[in-house]
Amino acid sequence: MKKEYIIPIFVPNLGCPNDCTFCNQKKISGQKRNVTSEDVRNIIEYFLKNFQAGDRKVEIAFFGGSFTGIEKKIQEELLSVAYEYIQSGKVDSIRISTRPDYINQDNLNLLKKYGVKIIELGVQSANDYILQLSKRGHNFEDVKRASKLIRKNKFILGHQMMVGLPESTQKDEIETAKKLIKLHPKLIRIYPVLVIKDTKLAEDYENGQYTPNTLEQAVETCAILLKMFNKKNIDVIRIGLQSTDEICNPENENSQVVGGPYHPAFRQLVESRICYDDISKKIGKLNNQVKKVKVAVNSNLINNFVGHKKENVKRIKEIYNVDMVIEKNDDVKDYKIIDIIA
Repeated sequence: MKKEYIIPIFVPNLGCPNDCTFCNQKKISGQKRNVTSEDVRNIIEYFLKNFQAGDRKVEIAFFGGSFTGIEKKIQEELLSVAYEYIQSGKVDSIRISTRPDYINQDNLNLLKKYGVKIIELGVQSANDYILQLSKRGHNFEDVKRASKLIRKNKFILGHQMMVGLPESTQKDEIETAKKLIKLHPKLIRIYPVLVIKDTKLAEDYENGQYTPNTLEQAVETCAILLKMFNKKNIDVIRIGLQSTDEICNPENENSQVVGGPYHPAFRQLVESRICYDDISKKIGKLNNQVKKVKVAVNSNLINNFVGHKKENVKRIKEIYNVDMVIEKNDDVKDYKIIDIIA
């Protein structure tokens, strides 16, 4: 199997017509100035030198901003450098992210010209009222139109959605997931809302007009969404913002996060919750005289099954007064209860 590598190139706020209430791309990316074609070349060269040699797949990803909203001349300057590496065989593909209302046939033709394969749309919600509150500047009809056009032009479609936007409920977020599934994306990113400094949302948070999700609420909702997308074989490639020097514990003086469900291992919490929900249902059906269960777990699942800091094992003990003993066994597909001790 080929080793997969991504070369991230951030284009913060380029192409964005307005600032969404929750967004400050320069804070999120830690990048204070706009990227140039020379920057693109330097970033690509740096990463290529540090990737392991051998059988590998390399992708250049333009993150942040709204790529197709950038002035066409600048788009071509950035893409042409990336495309050189496609032509030389050093890079396999390019992906971009953009707004759904900045997709049309002309800019898709431009992306095709330079070898872009994946287009991710910042959807955030399928609820037009919630989009309006967050000052997104587009509606869900734009998402449907753009998604269909992207797929018609044979690009790989990706969607990005958020959990915990102002006035959004778990029910809204489940409904968003249902509507996105109908648009047939190949991949999804799920971002619980974090309150970032110097945003309108930070003002609302400090004034008591916005209450972010707790960590527990965000984990619970994201676990539901992950199961929905997994069931439809849609690849959830990220859950939660990547931890950086800027996106970290709000108690850190350098953190740009002032509130919200931040956790350095957020995805593991979500995947562990799915494991916990599943095994706890089975243990809950056992005779109340049971004191210990032995569970064989595939090694690929074992960290999530145990839980972050053994949280799942501890919760089973607290709730059911059952000791859960876990044994690694790659002969089982996921997990199997192999012994019950009263």
